[in-house]
Amino acid sequence: MNNHTAVNTFLLWGFSSFPELKNLLFVMILSSHVTILLANVSIMVAIKLSQNLHTPMYFLLFSLSFSETCITMVVIPRMLMDLLSGSKTISLPECATQMFFFCGLASNNCFIMAAMSYDRYTAIHNPLHYHTLMTRKICCQLVMASSVVGFLISLCITIMIFNLSFCDSSNIQHFFCDISPVVHLACDYTSYHEMVIFVLSAFVLVGSFILIMISYVFIVSIVVKMPSAKGRYKAFSTCSSHLTVVCIHYGFACFVYLRPKGSASFGQDMLMAVIYTVLTPLLNPIVYSLRNKEMQIALRKVLESIFKFFSQVTHRKALDI
Repeated sequence: MNNHTAVNTFLLWGFSSFPELKNLLFVMILSSHVTILLANVSIMVAIKLSQNLHTPMYFLLFSLSFSETCITMVVIPRMLMDLLSGSKTISLPECATQMFFFCGLASNNCFIMAAMSYDRYTAIHNPLHYHTLMTRKICCQLVMASSVVGFLISLCITIMIFNLSFCDSSNIQHFFCDISPVVHLACDYTSYHEMVIFVLSAFVLVGSFILIMISYVFIVSIVVKMPSAKGRYKAFSTCSSHLTVVCIHYGFACFVYLRPKGSASFGQDMLMAVIYTVLTPLLNPIVYSLRNKEMQIALRKVLESIFKFFSQVTHRKALDI
């Protein structure tokens, strides 16, 4: 890698243009990060401990929550550290590693959402054979395939980008090593590289979105033929949480990665990236917990168990004193 570049470190410029907002941003992002971790971990614990949530739909939701948690760990701790410290430098290997894991996990999320839409289609189309068509083994294979394909695409993008020559500037106009601000610094970035990155990004975003839409076209065609209004409402309600998350996720992701790039767009990209990396992982567990009664019951039981445990510990300590 050193044979191809004259730059060994980058400077994550990030929010340096807004020094007066540094403390406010730190508090807001830190509180959001803690909330994301608590919300996603609560969902994963609720799914793990609640026997009635041991179904394919919740297994895929568990995988999505885990992936979302990992994405925030890749980006937000570094962002918080840069807001606190004066040094915002990041080495070339660290930058490449961050890009690899961020792109891999983001791609993994897209394919898991496509798997979730297939799961909803199977549940509505073949409810009697649902548990034989969506076995634990098939769910694991879908999650593994999502992860393998996502990280392979991320590896191709990362290797191609970090084999370019960086010799003009080392200032990344972003708060993490995202694709667009990094390639903007390359001396030998050509239309060929741009086309390959666009095709791979489109394969992940557009490809998975098409799979989701195909599933929902079939779902709608089945649901509208149902004679019972109650049955139609129940079928649509099982898909509403997933569809809401899909709209939020793909809306921001497509705006950042599939629109034409220009140097003037980095400010907009950074704002969208904050929403994409902070707000979206925060909204996902909220949407699933607010719109799903089974999840609400499971979360309530988990919180009651935690409260009961701490009450017992506090009572024992009081007795010892």
